[in-house]
Amino acid sequence: MSFVLGITGGISTGKSSVVSIFEKHGYPIVDADKVARLVVEPGTPGLQAIVESFGSEILTTDKQLDRKRLGKIIFQSEAQRTKLNRLLNPFIRTEILAQIDEKKQQSPLVIVDIPLLYEGHYEASVSKIAVVYIPEAVQLERLMKRDQLTHDEALKRVKSQMSIEEKKQKADILFDNQGTREETQQQVENWIKQFELANKQL
Repeated sequence: MSFVLGITGGISTGKSSVVSIFEKHGYPIVDADKVARLVVEPGTPGLQAIVESFGSEILTTDKQLDRKRLGKIIFQSEAQRTKLNRLLNPFIRTEILAQIDEKKQQSPLVIVDIPLLYEGHYEASVSKIAVVYIPEAVQLERLMKRDQLTHDEALKRVKSQMSIEEKKQKADILFDNQGTREETQQQVENWIKQFELANKQL
């Protein structure tokens, strides 16, 4: 029986760095962001649904999804963001659950990287949830620097998700990413060691 670890956090909290440590250990990753891109490739029902709702102006000249243009629309309006999530959620969920089932056949531990894990109600699809945590003030600072955003733009993106403090309260496992990269890595390595030891004893 495979253990499915859901990893989440907030935008710019360092989730990808944590997931990459599990990847280096050879554990399979289900990446929700990659799935979200996959379901809106040209010719997919997902992209067709977006065009029908938002119009063909959200396509590039070569019929790809223009993410920047769509991003501007959805980050300005909660109603538009809700509409997009409702449209794509069935396509994304179906693919994520299919990938989890497939990867459970390959490994005793499967990592599911879902930024909106709580918002999307994936709790029942994973064994435990790990949250990668930094306080919101640090989150804003990192996001502004990373994406060259103003404070207001960064705040809109942060507020589009459940607060990191709320996620911290809900977490089964917490990876605190306020320190150095090495300190965060050590927390993850310690968890992996404990998991592998417990798994051997089963």
